[in-house]
Amino acid sequence: MTYVIHGATGAQGAPVVAALASAGKAVTAVSRDEHAVVNGARVVSAAYSSPADLTEAYRGAAGVFVHLPVAAEEDRRLFADNILTAVRAAQPGRVVFSTSGFPIDPAIGGAAAALAAGLADSGVSHAVVAPELYLENLLMPFVLGSIRERGVLPYPIRADFPVSWASHLDIADAVAALFDRPDLAGAVSVGQYPAITGPDLAEAFGARLGRDVVFEPITPEEMRTSVAPLLGEGPAAGIAEAYRMMSTMAGRSITPETSAQKLLGLHPRTTSQWLADVGL
Repeated sequence: MTYVIHGATGAQGAPVVAALASAGKAVTAVSRDEHAVVNGARVVSAAYSSPADLTEAYRGAAGVFVHLPVAAEEDRRLFADNILTAVRAAQPGRVVFSTSGFPIDPAIGGAAAALAAGLADSGVSHAVVAPELYLENLLMPFVLGSIRERGVLPYPIRADFPVSWASHLDIADAVAALFDRPDLAGAVSVGQYPAITGPDLAEAFGARLGRDVVFEPITPEEMRTSVAPLLGEGPAAGIAEAYRMMSTMAGRSITPETSAQKLLGLHPRTTSQWLADVGL
């Protein structure tokens, strides 16, 4: 049987494909482009907007890895509903869902929360990977360009805001492990612990690049204008709103009791290890 991976040509799915393929597992990549080429996987064409496509892709699968794409919240809600429809119809062996840092608290609501709750009621073995913020966000041109050109790391969080940062590579490690651990259900937190601050990130970049780097808090609106050319105005506005909500929080640290460190014996990369892994 095969493992069906969403976003297999993207930042989150590609490392999952690589991790599973290197373990000798059969992998099926889900793509909107039927002509896509994914090393280590066969490709099937399926769209989040089609429950029928998803059901066909999931049927007979040993496992399914899914995450909701960056899109308008209305679209993400539709995609979550379609995924749940397909999971209930196809009954794959196991589903692992990455929240991509979106909240899954029912009191907060949203597409990610609806998908997590629906999986819990589906009768299908499942687990939820719950990162906080991705280190790969720091590779966006407006961040990395500023680091290289000005020695300044700009990001829309306070300087004293602690975050359990994680890499997409850490997510892939957790997903691969969870496919082999059907005894584990519910949310597994993935990220550095103890959490670190913006100046800690800047220090790691400085040490890696051999120059002084300082952290500079920016506003969510500045974030929106910086990412809109890459993602589009709708998704950029949604991201800015998420960071506005984040500004009211004390921090984004994982809970040790539900961490990948405790539950899976996995230790996410430090910022310095991640920088070496991505070749900076």
